[in-house]
Amino acid sequence: MCGIAGFLGAAHEPAAWPETIRTMLTAIGHRGPDAMGHMLDDRAALGTARLSIIDIASGIQPMGDPSGRYWLAYNGEVYNYLELRAELEAAGCVFETRSDTEVVLQAWLHWGAACLPRFNGGFAFALYDRASGRLVLARDRYGKRPLFYLRRGGEFYFASEMKSFFAVPGFTFEQDAEQLASILACWTPLPDQTGFRGIDSLPMGEWMSVENDTVNRHRYEALSFDTAESVASEAEALELIRERLRASVALRLRSDVEVGVYLSGGVDSAITALLAQRESRHALSTFSVAFEDAAFDESPQQREMADFLGSRHQALTISHGDIASALPDAVFHAEVPAFRCAFVPMYLLSRLTRDAGIKVILSGEGADEAFLGYDLFKEVLLRRAWNHLGEDVRRDRLGRLYPHLAHYGPQEIAALTGLYQQFAEERMPGLFSHEMRFQNGRFAARLLRDAGDPFAAISRLVAGAPGYGAMSDIHKAQWLEYRTLLAGYLLSTQGERMSLAHGVENRCPFLDPAVVAAASATNLRFDDGVEEKRLLRLAFADELPASIVTKRKFPYRAPDSAAFASARPDYLEALLSESELTKLPFLDAKFAKRLTDKVLNRPAGEIGTKEDQCFVFLLSIALLDRYFVRREGAGLTRVVPPQSRAIDLRGKPLAA
Repeated sequence: MCGIAGFLGAAHEPAAWPETIRTMLTAIGHRGPDAMGHMLDDRAALGTARLSIIDIASGIQPMGDPSGRYWLAYNGEVYNYLELRAELEAAGCVFETRSDTEVVLQAWLHWGAACLPRFNGGFAFALYDRASGRLVLARDRYGKRPLFYLRRGGEFYFASEMKSFFAVPGFTFEQDAEQLASILACWTPLPDQTGFRGIDSLPMGEWMSVENDTVNRHRYEALSFDTAESVASEAEALELIRERLRASVALRLRSDVEVGVYLSGGVDSAITALLAQRESRHALSTFSVAFEDAAFDESPQQREMADFLGSRHQALTISHGDIASALPDAVFHAEVPAFRCAFVPMYLLSRLTRDAGIKVILSGEGADEAFLGYDLFKEVLLRRAWNHLGEDVRRDRLGRLYPHLAHYGPQEIAALTGLYQQFAEERMPGLFSHEMRFQNGRFAARLLRDAGDPFAAISRLVAGAPGYGAMSDIHKAQWLEYRTLLAGYLLSTQGERMSLAHGVENRCPFLDPAVVAAASATNLRFDDGVEEKRLLRLAFADELPASIVTKRKFPYRAPDSAAFASARPDYLEALLSESELTKLPFLDAKFAKRLTDKVLNRPAGEIGTKEDQCFVFLLSIALLDRYFVRREGAGLTRVVPPQSRAIDLRGKPLAA
């Protein structure tokens, strides 16, 4: 796991290039605090801030091939690198290190872009050909690792985090109102969005080439839930799930350093921890977030699972004040607007994890998307069937829909009846599954003076997706979850960006392609979708505590606006006074001020979910304006790796 950065065809004075690439890397030194290195020639620079996980001594970057023609800056891990290495060696490739970095380099040189679907892991890389001047960028199929790029005339810059672009001469950050409208409405950036004008994100499952001022993007992996898997019985389905998850966890334990596990209190992380304990050569270390506010706390289940495993467990108890205090730092690392505060405790937990000496962590992300664990999927099935059901059946299905809600009775069911009647037919082409969710997004989009159609971008996304129109309602819902909230928030803002803020690599066993394929082969064939993740629970029912297996999903959340209403951090007035809000030209300052006054001065019980969400969006947008646009107050700790490797090839021709 690392941070990468670089440029091609930079127009500023070549004598300043070494300082530019070093500054770009220093800005993301927290991602790779173990070593820093860069390569320069007459046209390009590539650099890496390295977090040493595999082949600590020899896997130094950027890495060149023996001829010195090809150079790789690589972020992430390809977990099946040993199997790929064996294939390459059989084809005649010779290796000088034990690293997966060299496997990625040799794989591209041997197979070209056809290597990308072979990679099982989370990665983003830049590969440069000194002879042709061609730069290739690529990103993993699920968007686990970020990769941003900036084009300015004939100049091209790339980096793992946008803060590297502070080093680009003459570039200034500007929030993009059109993108912000989409982010507010959809709760998350879409695959190519960043929220800033002129900066793009390479979408998951894509690679791009940059050569002679020409940029071409290619998709190598289309998200699909069709599978050739054939499962004849429920017993066979359960065994398939067990075997695929065992293999996935074993792959993700490949490391030259200890691997820990995040325990949430739910079944996904419990399964991950159970399998990790069995496969790991280390005594298992586990880590959890607990909350002073009991409405969000799952610490009893976390402790129960840790005791069951006998793991070395550490828990971090989070208060309202902790969230209010840490939000600015967390937003600076997230770099995009956020709709809730759940990412802030993960920022604090990763610091605890690194302080405990753990550099790699396993977590349960991706399980709900693969095994239909969200309420969303049950809602879709019920809404689509609504007009064909009798009133008694409707009430019964609604009554079983949200078992995790403490106050859910006849009054709530009656209110939902009208809502489901309203959303029983598709209004937004291709977006039926998410139309109810988007209502909160419509409210948040009112923060902008002219939001236009905030759903235009996501409508274009689904309209242009091959095969999307022919998918079932459930598969469309899955597709949207994978391509939007999972990649744009859960794996990034709440996941990778918070863990790498403290130099911790996160790995997700449920996002193994073979696990996703197994889920696709069994979902809805042996599961009616009413009891979430029934097959996954059954697969491990005899191996886990019954209370963990039978516990219904308790969505991970953290206090949102209530944290700021009670803690009242000093920065609130500096960010959210009407005079400050008017400095954001795209913002409806009067609406924002009314929202702020209500959230901070009314009892928490009077603040609805949509207002909670809107307030956190507003606060994060204001912080991003301060740190990135105005460049004020970003006095956060920069990690400068202690070792530096510089390879200056300017003026040196390739060997004959």
